[in-house]
Amino acid sequence: MSEIALLGKKIGMTREFYKSGQLVPVTVLKMEKARVIQVIEEDKRGYKAVQLGYGKIKNSKLTKAMKGFFSKKNTEAKKKLKEYRVTNTENFKEGNEFGLEIFKDIKFVDTRSKTIGKGFAGAMKRHNFGGLRATHGVSISHRSHGSTGQRQDPGKVFKGKKMAGHMGDKLRTMQNIEIIKTDLENELLYLKGSIPGAKNAEILVKGSVKNISKLTMSEKIKKAEEAKKTPEKKKK
Repeated sequence: MSEIALLGKKIGMTREFYKSGQLVPVTVLKMEKARVIQVIEEDKRGYKAVQLGYGKIKNSKLTKAMKGFFSKKNTEAKKKLKEYRVTNTENFKEGNEFGLEIFKDIKFVDTRSKTIGKGFAGAMKRHNFGGLRATHGVSISHRSHGSTGQRQDPGKVFKGKKMAGHMGDKLRTMQNIEIIKTDLENELLYLKGSIPGAKNAEILVKGSVKNISKLTMSEKIKKAEEAKKTPEKKKK
């Protein structure tokens, strides 16, 4: 089930305590249930995929085409539609709903969200430049980015040159984030550490693409406790 993803809303950050007394900072996400709108077969499009719908939307905000589409599928209108390629479509049927249970056996996930927009920022804030000298002839340009281009040859500013400009508000993917715990009743997902995005930002959560063998926090604590119990070898 890790082939499909869920959309969630970032509530904020808090912390979780383990029995050992260890503290872990976590980001709390309020997850939405995803509904299968249509199952795409290989003979129709040349690939197998599933189209999922997320969120509620008013009928007044739907176009005629979308109204026709959802009435044809005999399902309530959804705010967002996303398509995921899958290896097997047998597990999916139109109208089925998926929630946090798809992450039941998954320890690590990947998230995709928009970073907080910072507006127009200077080179020091945007690219972590050191700025110019504070004294000795530097006049009113302490926080400038210094030289922009060259002299006669090649006489231009290269593409990608780090300069002042719009900062933030970009899509960012975070990989291999550990699931600390899931609250199925309240549809809450607790992920280790921070995740890009402001409060109430939309976060796409998917099972991790990479095969990782690192231990989870609970496994590390269990291993440390076992190590304490094993008696040390007597010195000769």
